[in-house]
Amino acid sequence: MKKIAIYLFLVIVVVVSLFPFYLMFISSTLSTGEILSTPPKLFFGSNLSENMENLNSKINIFRVLLNSLFVSITYTFFSILFSSMAGFALAKYNFKFKKLIFIIVVMTLMIPQQVLLIPLFRMMTKIGWQNSYKAVIIPMLANAFGVFLMRQNMINFPTELLESGRIDGCGEIRLFFNIVLPTMRPTIGALGIYNFMGSWGSFMWPLIILSTKDMYTLPIALASLSGLMMKDYGMIMLGATIATLPIMVIFLIFQKQFISGIMGGALKG
Repeated sequence: MKKIAIYLFLVIVVVVSLFPFYLMFISSTLSTGEILSTPPKLFFGSNLSENMENLNSKINIFRVLLNSLFVSITYTFFSILFSSMAGFALAKYNFKFKKLIFIIVVMTLMIPQQVLLIPLFRMMTKIGWQNSYKAVIIPMLANAFGVFLMRQNMINFPTELLESGRIDGCGEIRLFFNIVLPTMRPTIGALGIYNFMGSWGSFMWPLIILSTKDMYTLPIALASLSGLMMKDYGMIMLGATIATLPIMVIFLIFQKQFISGIMGGALKG
């Protein structure tokens, strides 16, 4: 009876958690009138193609998707690379002020991102990067959380294995890419999901630095769908569905790596 009660409770929690997503998927196939009807419709409608046409005419959804994919994938790849290199250096190399540098890196986690927006905007404007993807991607690459997570997972990596590699003539770069990184796959998967989700859903900084519609990423384009007068809720829900699906698919595929990577960083000191 205890197990039945636990499973019943978990089923209820899952249904309550997933119902808003189900309702969003359903609404993406309905018209505005059907969405606002009473009682609400809980089954798929026949308005999907019309909603897609309206959405594409408003924001050119395929161009916006390509923009978001390019920004998110590029950011995720290089942020993992730089965070891994910084974490490895802080975990396995001895140099002056190493502990102080790590403390400063961790302390930057307490700085709200909003505080950096004006200085970053002025800096990007001065170097001529305004309205470019470089300004969206590069300033946030070596984020403090990524460095901290990689350092915590690499700190217990066997130093003897590194020494044996050096004795065999393995250089530091090859040592890092061929020996260290392959053992960090769960952590890399966790950091990749975290960074991809953060970049995919980033709104404030791209809104500030990007000024033309053909450069917009998905969150900015979707925000432009809400007009002051009449709103096409079917079109808006379809846009929200398109924005949500890639994150859900990536998380479902790499959820084991995400959980093991986060737990590995929590258990190593």
